Amino acid sequence: MLPAHSHPALRRLVDRIRKILTSRLNILFVALLARLLCLFFYFHALPPHVGGYLVGQETGSIAASIAAGHGFSSPFYLPSGPTAWVTPVFPYILGAVFKIFGTYTFHSSVAIRALNVLFSALTCYPIIFLGTKLFGDTVGATAGWIWAFLPMAISLPVTWAWDMSLAALMLTIALCLTYTVDDRQDAAAWTWYGFVWGSTALVNAAILSVFPGCLLFALYRRKQHGTGWLRLSSFAVLAFALTISPWIIRNQLVFHGKVLFRSNFGLELWLGNNPEVPDTWTWWLHPLDSPAEYKEFTRLGEVAYSEGKKAAAIQFIKTHPADVARFQFHRVLETWTGNSDSFADIWAMRSFTLRCELLMNYGLALFTLVGMLIAHRKMRLLSLPLLNVIVLYPVVYYLCHTAPRYRHPMDPLLTLLSAYALVCGVREIIEWTKNGLKKKADLWANASG
Repeated sequence: MLPAHSHPALRRLVDRIRKILTSRLNILFVALLARLLCLFFYFHALPPHVGGYLVGQETGSIAASIAAGHGFSSPFYLPSGPTAWVTPVFPYILGAVFKIFGTYTFHSSVAIRALNVLFSALTCYPIIFLGTKLFGDTVGATAGWIWAFLPMAISLPVTWAWDMSLAALMLTIALCLTYTVDDRQDAAAWTWYGFVWGSTALVNAAILSVFPGCLLFALYRRKQHGTGWLRLSSFAVLAFALTISPWIIRNQLVFHGKVLFRSNFGLELWLGNNPEVPDTWTWWLHPLDSPAEYKEFTRLGEVAYSEGKKAAAIQFIKTHPADVARFQFHRVLETWTGNSDSFADIWAMRSFTLRCELLMNYGLALFTLVGMLIAHRKMRLLSLPLLNVIVLYPVVYYLCHTAPRYRHPMDPLLTLLSAYALVCGVREIIEWTKNGLKKKADLWANASG
């Protein structure tokens, strides 16, 4: 045993370690370092090549058009006119990168991925804040460390020049505001709340599905605190509407009232619901990969092409309900586990890497479910925004098609709930161990007495 006078020194050491482990700045630094290392090794293994870097697919093509001064247009590399294929925020960010570093250059590729790395690392802050507010300091710090080392959160910002990392950051910030804005009675706070949600929707349109539920939760809590909730809600809704209205007005004018937020839903629905779908979707029929489909796209135009695909998809859904149900099962499986095949099928492939990835994906999904159940049991009302995101956000991908990167905007929430489940489990084990030791001590005391 340590002498009595050493206990204060030991406590100081423990406190110092605790401060290091719970420091948001330390967690951010480690998260950023891990992602920068991934970025370095990515380009080290993929040296510059002749022909440039075609980053971002449709987003990159639109960004190239913006950088060239042709406006928000042409999602498939060749001029095809105005587009609403994706929401505007990330293409304009990528367009600015192209303008500064050159279109489809090595330096542009590095710059946009470095921005994604920064977005992903900064997500640690709202994750820790939200975890601390809802579940305490230990859960907040644990969630931050899990996010810092989560393989998907490290690799996706580097391998995909897409909006997922920014969307994950924005959605987590919007959730933080959902839990804090109810304490504010000033119009500025609620206006800012609406603006953040509007901006988030302009980064990723799928996030629109969770805004109403989060807003109703914030308003209900504001109503519990006192009067003025109706007036404050009007500021939030107005700010949200004003934020997204320039994009909607532009689409209504350019596409003559036929497009509201995005123009490609019909195609995405058809890619996941047509006679050639094996289990999730037919990626090879996308206009980027199919010359025949691209020719049809240019012949009909963006809106007519997507509307035709939507009609074909709806017809297939009506006439093949069993197939559609099977597709949706595989898409749900892929959304939550990263693979559309069963656990047994992938495990049988005997690949160590695949098995590790499989265990990680299933583990994250399992801990998320456990964390959500515990949160709902212990704090039913406070858990509702979390449940709202988990249930509603992936629905559009169940209907159309999915991939692990599509789920990434809500991965911070999955990380938080997993951390909560893990901390609750450790606390239960510690409590069970203490009770067991106490019972043994009592038995020894009774026996010796």
